Amino acid sequence: MLNISNLTYRIGARVLLDSTDVSINAGHRVGLVGRNGTGKTTLLRLITGELSPSEGTIDVPRRWRIGITSQEAPHGPKNLVDTVMAADRELVALIAEAETATDPERIGAIHMRLADKDAHTANARAAVILAGLGFDEGAQQKPCDDYSGGWRMRVALAGLLFTQPELLLLDEPTNHLDLEATIWLEDYLKNYPGTILLVSHDRDLLNRSVDEILHLENGKMTLYKGGYDRFEETRSMRLEQNEKQRTKQNAKRAEMEAFIARFRAKATKAKQAQSRIKMLEKMKPIAEHHEEGSISLMFPEPEQLSPPLVNMERVAIGYDGRAVLSNLSMRLDNDDRIALLGANGNGKSTLMKLLAGRLETMSGEFSKSGKLRIGYFAQHQSEELDMNATPVLEMQRRRPQDSETALRSHLGRFGFGQQKAVTKISSLSGGEKARLLFALMTISKPHILLLDEPTNHLDMDSRQALAEAINAFEGAVVLISHDPHVIELTVDRFLLVENGRAQNYDGDLDDYREHLLGNSANRRQGRRDDGDRSRGEGGKKDDRKRAAERRNALGPLKKRLQQAEKAVAGFEAERAKLRQTMADPKLYGKDVGKLLDLQKQLGQIEKNLANAENDWLNLQQEFEKAEAESVEAAQ
Repeated sequence: MLNISNLTYRIGARVLLDSTDVSINAGHRVGLVGRNGTGKTTLLRLITGELSPSEGTIDVPRRWRIGITSQEAPHGPKNLVDTVMAADRELVALIAEAETATDPERIGAIHMRLADKDAHTANARAAVILAGLGFDEGAQQKPCDDYSGGWRMRVALAGLLFTQPELLLLDEPTNHLDLEATIWLEDYLKNYPGTILLVSHDRDLLNRSVDEILHLENGKMTLYKGGYDRFEETRSMRLEQNEKQRTKQNAKRAEMEAFIARFRAKATKAKQAQSRIKMLEKMKPIAEHHEEGSISLMFPEPEQLSPPLVNMERVAIGYDGRAVLSNLSMRLDNDDRIALLGANGNGKSTLMKLLAGRLETMSGEFSKSGKLRIGYFAQHQSEELDMNATPVLEMQRRRPQDSETALRSHLGRFGFGQQKAVTKISSLSGGEKARLLFALMTISKPHILLLDEPTNHLDMDSRQALAEAINAFEGAVVLISHDPHVIELTVDRFLLVENGRAQNYDGDLDDYREHLLGNSANRRQGRRDDGDRSRGEGGKKDDRKRAAERRNALGPLKKRLQQAEKAVAGFEAERAKLRQTMADPKLYGKDVGKLLDLQKQLGQIEKNLANAENDWLNLQQEFEKAEAESVEAAQ
């Protein structure tokens, strides 16, 4: 058991952890959550001993090895399998000693320890982990130095997982992963034999891979049963109950204070007054809960263009005369919401660059609207920011024709108030820099948003705000993300980019997850003998056919349900925007006609929203019924 007792940690005058306690049982998988800056990474460093607590204790069983995600990428001439195996220093030392040892007793002890560590499967285990994180057999044999920093961080994660420490501390492990590797990691962690403490802003990862949530807030830790969705529900109920108790206590306190004020000076009531004074002194106030300011994002609305915005026929693209993708045929319309699927290195970012106008076609026909404006977000763009500038100055450099008032107003859409707008970019957090990039890419009111891993460095609330902003946006969106939750909330169409092609993928994310994990399971199990395979092939083929038929039958209904959800979100966004306009005090007393028009618009939107919600509810019930019938038929 990991036992934390009365833990306090101070940074100067600031108390980050305040006399807090928690116990985590062996074998439990726990997600560590909390707003940025609350001390999640600090807690992990305290557990490893890298930092020392100001007060309190952290007790870890002596036999437990602790492993934590590395901040440094491995390097060197060794191939990836050998690099991963080298992470287990004891294993490497034992293998080396086994080749030179001469003492019979020592040789026996070495081989017993090697057997305990399953040394005979070490190479295969390293290869399986690397494959899950996106390295095929050929890639695994290349020197580590051949890879970029992001890919080598994957190798570092592979090395950590290979060592299988009894206590696994993971700090944002999906930051350098794509969707495919993230899905593999979800499945791997679900079956991990040790204890896990996982820091992540990935809601799906926290729902699928852990069985408890440890919430860090105001210096205190609270442990909740279940995944992230259940944590949110339970915490919301606790806060509601806490507020009721606080209101009740305040009423009781006011009643007692009134009694004391009225009867304190009267001899006949003095004892009762004194008694109430003592009760007040002993009454511990229930603190009012204050949520930190929520993040909101709002992409400006573009004027509508005639479709298609982009059209391509039999296009080939690549670098240095070598095609990465070929035979591309697709079009983008105003209402498209597309996610690109496929492992890193297959050409998703290459396709994005073509759409962004940063890459020319090698062959084929490519056309786009003459008035088309594109907003492009890429992971590396934060490196192009001037760290000594401020958000306002960066905006002025790119839009010198716009007034400072207009630029500040635009920054306000992305959470940059008066003070943050003039803060040096070097002082902004990773999430704030990402929001600044959103502001910069949308200042021209683009018709298409190209978002290549936009959720890196965004916390849970910011990711939710991004999803809402995408749904409210009037133009087209093409998204690459390793966050399944954001994808599911925002897109209604998938393109699978692999084997030099980009083709429509008819399933949903659950289908894609099953597809990936099925392939991963096949790699782990290896090939079965031909006889077993031939005996089971006919039945499996029929099962797959029946499963596909059931998915196809549910597909149109699911798309209608997704469209209904988008309609509800759109009307909610319109209502919020109109209410914000009507909240302006300057509107009242001046233009009565405009106010009446706005009120009529609000009434119509409320009516549309009610109808849309009713449609959504009916479709949801219809879909759940059809899904239940499909499951029953499958059994």
